[in-house]
Amino acid sequence: MKISGFTFVRNAIKYDYPVVESITSILPVVDEFIVSIGNSEDNTLQLIESIASPKIKITHSVWDDTIRAGGRILAVETDKAFSHVSPDSDWAFYLQADEVVHEKYHETILKEAKKYLDTPKVEGLLFRYLHFYGTYDYIGDTRRWYNREIRIIRNDKNIRAYRDAQGFRKNNQKLNVKLIDAYIYHYGWVKDPQKQKHKIEDSHIFWSNDQQAQFQKEQPELFDYLQDADVLKKFEETHPQVMQKRIGEKNWDIPFDLSRKKLSFKDSILYFIEKKTGKRLFDYKNYRII
Repeated sequence: MKISGFTFVRNAIKYDYPVVESITSILPVVDEFIVSIGNSEDNTLQLIESIASPKIKITHSVWDDTIRAGGRILAVETDKAFSHVSPDSDWAFYLQADEVVHEKYHETILKEAKKYLDTPKVEGLLFRYLHFYGTYDYIGDTRRWYNREIRIIRNDKNIRAYRDAQGFRKNNQKLNVKLIDAYIYHYGWVKDPQKQKHKIEDSHIFWSNDQQAQFQKEQPELFDYLQDADVLKKFEETHPQVMQKRIGEKNWDIPFDLSRKKLSFKDSILYFIEKKTGKRLFDYKNYRII
């Protein structure tokens, strides 16, 4: 069994993506790792080269910044990276630049990939998610945060990234997947408040027009995590080992009030039902669990 990792990244230093941690978090379970580096304003290439693993294969891409509909450019860049996965790989393991896998899940991932290797109807493996918010001590606890997504797919080039590359489809049909007992740790909402503000205002252009992007630039210099939070809970477990240095270097804090719940009436009801039953009603699913 051969597994390839793949990702894309642009301006990793400027926006403080934990892309090195992301890549190294699954190097033990992949045979190669494709990194598609977009035209950057910083030393993203040198950063990736610093990982110094023979498994890493770097490709280069020039982003089409005129693609602004619904984050579609992210799917385009995902597909570019996927196209470089070796033809003899069985599975392709996709991580975005702010997603990390805890080493405690390596054995489970390999076991599940092996288990379904010769079951063609299983087109992908579905992971659970933890979304960290503000600092490394808190995770989002509402349906605002997607709780599952496909991160391992068959090495079938008929499979393409869907919409803004949150998931995948084959011939525009949902993939048949198996849910596995492993989590993706998503750190996209943990940044210095100033860097988070700059990242949001610059990336806003991929989902909207110039007028809306200008509105983002006119907002306060620091991102207001307190104002944007809905419901959070304390993270009581351990972070991936590859994240420890970054966590130790954090130099900001946010005084969250965990008793505060900022939800609409409708979302309050759905939140209550989910907590009581474990079921997320009316949830959008870009996959079919078989």
